[in-house]
Amino acid sequence: MKIIVIGSGGREYTIIKSLKTNPKIEKIYALPGNGGTADLAENVDIAAKDIDGIVDFAVSNKIDFAVVAPDDPLALGAVDRLHGAGIRCFGPEKKAAIIESSKVFSKRLMKKYSIPTAEFGVFHTPEDALKFLDYAKYPTVVKADGLALGKGVIIAQGREDAEKAIRSIMADRVFGDSGNAIVIEEFLSGPEVTVLAFTDGKTVLPMVSSMDHKRAGDGDTGLNTGGMGTIAPNPFYTEEIAAECMEKIFAPTIDAMNAEGRKFRGCLYFGLMLTADGPKVIEYNCRFGDPETQVVLPLLETDLLTVMEAVENEALADVDVKFSKKCACCVILASKGYPEAYETGKEIDFGNVSVLEGVTVSHSGTKLENGKIYTSGGRVLGVTAVCDTLEEAVERAYEAAGMIKFENKYNRTDIGKR
Repeated sequence: MKIIVIGSGGREYTIIKSLKTNPKIEKIYALPGNGGTADLAENVDIAAKDIDGIVDFAVSNKIDFAVVAPDDPLALGAVDRLHGAGIRCFGPEKKAAIIESSKVFSKRLMKKYSIPTAEFGVFHTPEDALKFLDYAKYPTVVKADGLALGKGVIIAQGREDAEKAIRSIMADRVFGDSGNAIVIEEFLSGPEVTVLAFTDGKTVLPMVSSMDHKRAGDGDTGLNTGGMGTIAPNPFYTEEIAAECMEKIFAPTIDAMNAEGRKFRGCLYFGLMLTADGPKVIEYNCRFGDPETQVVLPLLETDLLTVMEAVENEALADVDVKFSKKCACCVILASKGYPEAYETGKEIDFGNVSVLEGVTVSHSGTKLENGKIYTSGGRVLGVTAVCDTLEEAVERAYEAAGMIKFENKYNRTDIGKR
């Protein structure tokens, strides 16, 4: 089989590494890939949002299966176009990807089908949003409607912060057309949990739970990022809570999407808050989360391609999906200044990290030049350790992270310490 994996981050690196174990796969292409995927696959210089280029490449190279991993190409209809060209895919079609690409859609879906979430209001003009602040309770959450690289959510501690967020998103257009509408919602408190789930639109199979660390600084301070580290499984996510989530959130979401004529096939990301009133949905994503993927897939014992093909064929109920009982921790090594201004082009020295048992270094923002690896993004590497206990995984991940050197390296020092 010949496969393409679309995307260029740590998520895609991890997916490719997992797929490589299947002997049926003779060739994997990464579109466009990064400095690390070049060791696992053949990088092809086609951007993830270049849908025409992706389809042309898939057809001309007789690709058997495509994995569309990032949100942007999914929202742009990459799967629809590939299906139209006769290419089998893992990932939702555009009409289902809206569950992430529009916060307004997803919030209204939850309200319509009684899926527990925060109370909210939807606003299409900054004037109406600012008027609503007279009645808001603080802290409150301001969200851009559309995709914003994981940065379109602002927690406003008071009215001044909320006004600044509204003007930034809707008037200054810092997220472009994603700010055509906003959601202002109730601030929820409690342990946060991410659950990724395979679904073919009929069966939903949750993966190992995880805990992301979104804020840039230790102690959950600083700006929201795409994620500074993860652990799995999430210690707060008990079997009882998992059963409640299946009954009240996971299965009802799949049923709701079907009822709306938007069958979801792929990986559905559930961002949850375990509140005093029970688990509630913070957000949906229409794909594997990053860096959650970097701790979840290393624990998957079932062949990934087998699962992905079953999702495409709507035969997921026939697959016995198993996960290891071990624990994983991922520490993100970033460029100092991320998620704002940062420098790139710094050579990376990996030291002796390869000798550490159970450690994987997933490339995110890297590039390969003349046989050397350089930084090329804000989140540079994900250092993941898999061990028998969470404490061991955290210790091993930080040991490995300390071996890797590059100028302006930055990482949080408290991943998994909650």
